[in-house]
Amino acid sequence: MIGYTCKYTPVELLEALGGYPVLLDREVPDFQLAESLTHANLCCHAKAALEQGCGLEELIFTDCCDSARRVHDVLSRRGTHAFLALMDLPHQDGPCARTRLRDELIRLAGEYSAHAGVSFRRSVFLEQCSRAQAHPLPPGPFLAVLGARMSRPLLELVRAKLPLPVADLTCSGNRALPPLPPEAGRMSFDALMDWYAGALLSMPPCMRMADLSGRRALTEHPGLKGIVYHTVKFCDYYGFEYTQLQKTLALPMIKLESDFTPQPAGQLATRLEAFAESLGLERSKPAPAAGTRQTGTLYAGIDSGSTSTNMVVLDGQRRILASAVVRTGAKAQNGAQAALDQVCRQLGVSGPEAFVSVLATGYGRGNIPFATASRTEITCHAKGAFFLHPQARTIIDIGGQDSKVICLDETGAVTGFLMNDKCAAGTGRFLEMMARTLELDLPEMSRRGLEWKQDLTISSMCTVFAESEVISLIADNHSDSDIIHGLCKSIAARTVSMVRRAGGKPPYMMTGGVARNLGVVRALEEQLDAPIYLPEAPDLCGALGAALLALEESD
Repeated sequence: MIGYTCKYTPVELLEALGGYPVLLDREVPDFQLAESLTHANLCCHAKAALEQGCGLEELIFTDCCDSARRVHDVLSRRGTHAFLALMDLPHQDGPCARTRLRDELIRLAGEYSAHAGVSFRRSVFLEQCSRAQAHPLPPGPFLAVLGARMSRPLLELVRAKLPLPVADLTCSGNRALPPLPPEAGRMSFDALMDWYAGALLSMPPCMRMADLSGRRALTEHPGLKGIVYHTVKFCDYYGFEYTQLQKTLALPMIKLESDFTPQPAGQLATRLEAFAESLGLERSKPAPAAGTRQTGTLYAGIDSGSTSTNMVVLDGQRRILASAVVRTGAKAQNGAQAALDQVCRQLGVSGPEAFVSVLATGYGRGNIPFATASRTEITCHAKGAFFLHPQARTIIDIGGQDSKVICLDETGAVTGFLMNDKCAAGTGRFLEMMARTLELDLPEMSRRGLEWKQDLTISSMCTVFAESEVISLIADNHSDSDIIHGLCKSIAARTVSMVRRAGGKPPYMMTGGVARNLGVVRALEEQLDAPIYLPEAPDLCGALGAALLALEESD
């Protein structure tokens, strides 16, 4: 096997020389080896390529970016590979660039032929080039992944969660060659390599190329219905294009950033499913089996979060009849059962059979055995918030382990949303950790955060580093109230930056358990320079929205 990373790699030529090219697109559990060989801030795909490449005997890279060159240089210095090559890739696609790449292909063919002891097999080359002519775009409506290369597991998750075919149009996936010339079987090797160089350079350009006009064909296809835009941590190339597309593109778009390690599937699934819901393209849910629900007037929503599981029951007139907030605990189904038991006692009913429908949301929505349907938190929070406060245009939801900003139009439809990354900074979990450090419970922390006198600033939002700052401030004899105010300001600053990136506008509304911390709410109001509407039970908003959807979808 010969590992490669770039779509401009001449895989057809390598196959004709007896090679077995393999795209380095796996995720790795960590970067321990890579970071022992180079610095930690190298592009995460490059570090993953280092981890994978050290296990192969043959590797080929193009100098498509500084990170790819560094990986080659690091491995070259190790000197442990039987074959290691670096191709010089032109920035242009004109005649001079074609000649330059042709010479590179001829050089590579000679080096690999000498290494493998295999001569060029024209028939294999022509067969592989013919196979590479198939157009990668689906024939009907489709979604696309654009941007930087995506790991195979993440691409499989995207395809599993979205309801239309998903084309991989990233820098490593968007690969197709033009038809072979009729005289290909009679051409000299040099002439064939000249055609091949032009064929490689004719592909839609990656962001490394000087002329990017060909990339417009990726976003102007009439069948394209939405874009998942992917970037890689510490990669600079594709963040600029995403910003530009945000300004100029009319298509719906969601951004994902990965680091080529296993991703938090719960949050990714929520974001992808919410993207599909916002398009009206969510996958259809199977109807509950006949006889599993009674005909009646009770409709329930259950929000299974990381910290708490919340449940709301409505009647047919959208009146709240019962509700519950319980700790989720170690298993989502246990927290769901506890919430169900509470509302059943309040209603005087025996179990889930009393409900027409139970719609689940939250990270644990897939693990609630008595649920009849499920939707994402984005849709459910929007539904519940609009029901409680139809004037709201931006919802700030801060829960146990994530933060969300959801933008609504005047009908309550979601026009955009943004979720924090897999860091728990600025969430309920962050506040719990800080409260533990200060030896306070959360209600007391909320009260004391309103009694501050000295305006402290806590610069770090990382839970570990912030805790160190708090400990230092305690040692300097600062009061709990002043420290808590500093924490609230930090959370507010992080959240307000999300509001700005999401394009949030007033009126604002806040949901989630952190809305019970008035210090955070006041700091948010100050930094947003606008009031925030607080519902009476902000942590029940998602469950309320789920119950409303259960009622509407049962009609």
